[in-house]
Amino acid sequence: MELWQSFFSWHDPVALDLGFLQVRWYGLMYVLALGFGYFVGRELVKRGEYKMTLEQYDMAFIWVEVGVILGARIGYVLFYDENTMWYLTQPWEIFNPFYNGEFVGISGLSYHGAIVGFLVAGWLFTKRENIKFLYFMDLSVLAGSAGYFFGRVGNFLNDRLVGRETDVPWGIFSHGALRHPAMLYEAFLEGIVVASLLFILRKYKKFDGQLMALYVAFYATARFIVEFYRQPDPQLGFIAFGWLTMGQLLSFAMFSLALVVYKVLPKNQLTK
Repeated sequence: MELWQSFFSWHDPVALDLGFLQVRWYGLMYVLALGFGYFVGRELVKRGEYKMTLEQYDMAFIWVEVGVILGARIGYVLFYDENTMWYLTQPWEIFNPFYNGEFVGISGLSYHGAIVGFLVAGWLFTKRENIKFLYFMDLSVLAGSAGYFFGRVGNFLNDRLVGRETDVPWGIFSHGALRHPAMLYEAFLEGIVVASLLFILRKYKKFDGQLMALYVAFYATARFIVEFYRQPDPQLGFIAFGWLTMGQLLSFAMFSLALVVYKVLPKNQLTK
């Protein structure tokens, strides 16, 4: 077995152990994702590509991150968790980081739910600050896509979202079998490829909301593809036809919505 294939046998998910506190690579990568996305967006504002104050941008970042966290957790509970009905009868437990008096943190987040939370928080913030919602969304997807790569690398280092079994030479031994490094596929397609496309296409933007719609379509396409290499959630399995996963079903819905939005948004908007 190659050294790469046995990565998880020698990789320590804990980056720093202080005794009373463990800092994991998973958490560090998510902090890096947030930080990188924040500074990319702030730079776009500083350069005048988006007309809002830096104070407004900093406040928007807080609003959006709260929305993303809430949406990601609630989305997971609604669409993926096997104890959905239990959570619905005891909703205060959704964000409870304790189990039997022991701090265990909160696990289980949905990207599709995060998108909904992001949209709701963005809409509320722009209403409060009298900023065009679609204008702000275009800036947000540029910043968010810039940091997305690091988030998926964090998933990989945590060895939580595993790939399907394979015999490809770059497969990695995980959960008792050789598997596709699906999270690295996602980091490349949903992170690097999608972000690169958006940053290129931003120069040809014709109307507010165009980048938002393109991002949703690009992400949904990339996620749909990667789902063929990612192990379905064990509590759900395949949803239909013996191959369709929940991730693919939600991605198809996202792609369809993006097409509708792209068609109905006013094409005669002037962007400065």
